[in-house]
Amino acid sequence: MSIANISLQKKNGRLSYSGRKNAWSGQVTGATAKTLSDRVGKTMQDRESFSINSSDTSVSQSKQLEMAIPVSTIASLSSGEFVGMVTDDPDQKIELKAFCCEIVNDQEELEKEVASYKNLEIVSNVEQRQITRNYLCIKKDVATIVESELERMLNTPGLEALMVKK
Repeated sequence: MSIANISLQKKNGRLSYSGRKNAWSGQVTGATAKTLSDRVGKTMQDRESFSINSSDTSVSQSKQLEMAIPVSTIASLSSGEFVGMVTDDPDQKIELKAFCCEIVNDQEELEKEVASYKNLEIVSNVEQRQITRNYLCIKKDVATIVESELERMLNTPGLEALMVKK
């Protein structure tokens, strides 16, 4: 599985993809939830309906394609729940690719771990004026580099055409 992950931040949430097109998300709404729901696709669902009238009762059975993970399910996930879909390899087929699951934490163990944390040592004290001075120095260096590169491009045949003049 590829380590490279890309997160697509949208107005209504975050949908993460790995380099192999695995997709997963926690609670999201809007276009992000629809994207994930559409990606997982539809499954054949069995439907059964009953009709009752004064003289008869009828049962109707049918099959219908419906979203495997509806947008409403994605939008109403609780904390620790997530849904998604994984891809497989030709030599390692995965029968069930879509998932809806929950992370269950051992709270006592987590509290023990947090209690064992130690504060980080202060390596050096940095004052605000040092940060400001470094920022201004870097800003000046960047301006100098941009200016010299623009000058070089203007004076180099072939690169001059790449310049947008206003």
